[in-house]
Amino acid sequence: MTVLEQRGAYRPSPPPAWQPRMDPAPLLPDAEPYRVLGTEAAAKADPDLLRRLHAHLVRGRRYNTQATALTKQGRLAVYPSSTGQEACEVAAALALEERDWLFPSYRDTLAVVARGVDPVEALTLLRGDWHTGYDPYAHRVAPLSTPLATQLPHAVGLAHAARLKGDDVVALAMVGDGGTSEGDFHEALNFAAVWRAPVVFLVQNNGFAISVPLAKQTAAPSLAHKAVGYGMPGRLVDGNDAVAVHEVLGDAVRQARAGGGPTLIEAVTYRIDAHTNADDATRYRGDAEVETWRAHDPVRLLETELTERGLLDEAALEAVREDAEAMAADLRARMNQDPELDPMDLFDHVYAETTAQLREQRDLLRAELAAEQDGPDQQEGDRR
Repeated sequence: MTVLEQRGAYRPSPPPAWQPRMDPAPLLPDAEPYRVLGTEAAAKADPDLLRRLHAHLVRGRRYNTQATALTKQGRLAVYPSSTGQEACEVAAALALEERDWLFPSYRDTLAVVARGVDPVEALTLLRGDWHTGYDPYAHRVAPLSTPLATQLPHAVGLAHAARLKGDDVVALAMVGDGGTSEGDFHEALNFAAVWRAPVVFLVQNNGFAISVPLAKQTAAPSLAHKAVGYGMPGRLVDGNDAVAVHEVLGDAVRQARAGGGPTLIEAVTYRIDAHTNADDATRYRGDAEVETWRAHDPVRLLETELTERGLLDEAALEAVREDAEAMAADLRARMNQDPELDPMDLFDHVYAETTAQLREQRDLLRAELAAEQDGPDQQEGDRR
């Protein structure tokens, strides 16, 4: 008995009836990541889905290499490659219905492109030409988010609002393992679970938050285990197994749409390339570690499955690769064209209704641009 109990100041009582007690066991993830490729379950996978996933993976891999090359040519300011993570990217886009929304992070360019956004427009933010580069409403893809995890509460808000309006919409929010250390991550999961919002959280655990390994971010058995603390199921999946990721995401999306609430999914994958083109990954990891993960390459895993089942021959593989090369050539050609930029665009789409201060800034810039067009001779004459 505690001192307070002895003094009569504290009387423990059973929880009130309105306070539910949930069994945590069904919410806990499996001990090992869920896999399909290389198991008996692979034989049951839809051949058309396998081919579709493979085509997107090959295009995604080529997109990554081409975008990285564009940074070296000065056509891109920065590019966070997702080489090695293509299975997560593609599965996220393909698991959604057209009416659903995707909330990507800065590394999720491939998911944005697989969702239907123009490959050049998806790079516009990273090029420094525009704030987003594409119309979020046209494809139901939120802007690529550079700040970590800020898109997660937005996804919850949209999903909750959709349910209140009676819209049959699910939001899928993507984040890296580093983003799980941000407050926005925890706030989003808490609100989503309390509201039972139709949202799915996909954590791409690629091993490092820039140079910080996962062991220095959390002591949890897995990131998927964090789900139980918020009252939602956690799933652990092999992030390099495109079929497994697509299946797990599909289940979570259907559950959310049916009113079953949110799910936290951790996809265990690996970032083969550096954090960005400005990063030197050799300072914090060794080549042996990278090569180990290359042996678990998502493109190779799926190609092996397709080949062994007789679903992919050399001619079909060559056609997929030619399509990827055509996409890369078009991307290269269009990115090599200097964009026509209008400085006055800075004032568009800032507010729904332009403020007085913004109008004043716009008029000031317009006057400065007009003065520059007059040239130094005209300006000198004006001063006389």
